[in-house]
Amino acid sequence: MSHDPAYQSLRRDHRRFSVRATAVAVGGFLLYVLLSSFAPDLMNLTLSGHLTLGLALGLGQFVLMALIVWRYLVHMRTRVAPVARGLRGLARHHERAAAQGRAAAEPPVAPGAGEYRPW
Repeated sequence: MSHDPAYQSLRRDHRRFSVRATAVAVGGFLLYVLLSSFAPDLMNLTLSGHLTLGLALGLGQFVLMALIVWRYLVHMRTRVAPVARGLRGLARHHERAAAQGRAAAEPPVAPGAGEYRPW
């Protein structure tokens, strides 16, 4: 199954998405931490009332994570799930064919042989 081109494409596509999503999440968090450490005057800039740029960027982390989760769900629904369903059906087909081949090669078993019987 691992040599199937559809499986390879599925793995490559999923890996590419995962790397991008991780880079965006870590990059956003790292940017926030670096700005907090090295640009405190910028982070203390008042936007409105008690809302500072630092607080807005901190709340923006939740928005960023929500966007990444939403994109992940869309990616799984549109790209991964259809290919996975097809591969699952192919695997079941191969499994049934292998089971039929084993059943044809095995000698018939007498009825009741190998059954567990209580005392």
